[in-house]
Amino acid sequence: MEVRVESDAGTRLDAWLASRFDDLSRSRIQELIRGQHIRRNEQPAKPRDAVAIGDTIQVEIPEAIPAEAAPQDIPLDILHEDDSLLVLDKAPGMVVHPAAGNPDGTLVNALLHHCRGRLSGIGGVERPGIVHRLDKDTSGCMVVAKTDAAHHSLVEQFAGRTTSKRYLAVVQGRPAEKQGTVFTHIGRHPVHRMKMAVVNPPGGKASITDYQVLVHDPGNDSSLVGCDLHTGRTHQIRVHMHHLGCPLIGDPIYAKPARQKAQPGRLMLHAHRLGFDHPDDGRRLDFEAPIPPEFTPWLQLLDHPLP
Repeated sequence: MEVRVESDAGTRLDAWLASRFDDLSRSRIQELIRGQHIRRNEQPAKPRDAVAIGDTIQVEIPEAIPAEAAPQDIPLDILHEDDSLLVLDKAPGMVVHPAAGNPDGTLVNALLHHCRGRLSGIGGVERPGIVHRLDKDTSGCMVVAKTDAAHHSLVEQFAGRTTSKRYLAVVQGRPAEKQGTVFTHIGRHPVHRMKMAVVNPPGGKASITDYQVLVHDPGNDSSLVGCDLHTGRTHQIRVHMHHLGCPLIGDPIYAKPARQKAQPGRLMLHAHRLGFDHPDDGRRLDFEAPIPPEFTPWLQLLDHPLP
């Protein structure tokens, strides 16, 4: 694929690419550069190269080698499947791809078994088919690419913000405003490296969340909140709700679950709806993952249908 630099001149090439392709981590980009799969103006690139307005960046994704993750017969809740992609309802507690501490039992292991290895190779051997991700303890809608063409199309839609992503979250307390938009930069926490944080620009990446308080439970001082994501940063909703002074119920990183009055036994974040254009024919697809039973106490307080 080829992209043209139209803004952010002077930014390191690896950082510039990472800001535009959520499916390619900075380390993966550096790996591609070392393998001479990324060129700037038709010349071999270096990670520290500074981009300039008008530059053309060529990115070649090499053919996938056999995945190191082993196929495992793990049940999946499939919402839709065709020759190019599948949409699933990820269970809470399931890790998306193998990593240190989680070598197997992941969504990738399950997908390799279910799809008999027929997955896009763009994510590399550790993340075949993975276009975007959900945190381990987040449940709900995910789309997975079976072909490289589908992967490219879906990545462009996520990067171009033409997808729709609606989450349900239960937070401690209640935001000061019933609805609003949180627009910050999110980056790695300067001290606690397992956490993300709101940082001052130009640090981090621009992150936008629209939110609406759907109902408040005064009994345990918690609120059901609908969140629409316009970007897809790591821990985005968790960081933005914490930024508003309302950390998610059950969040072990940004809150202290043992001190929260509501005790549902999980992180209360669910990817409820996902919409995108089908890569093959452009028709709009909208999916909805059933709301988990842990959310029922708050749903029962609603006096209107979910928006």
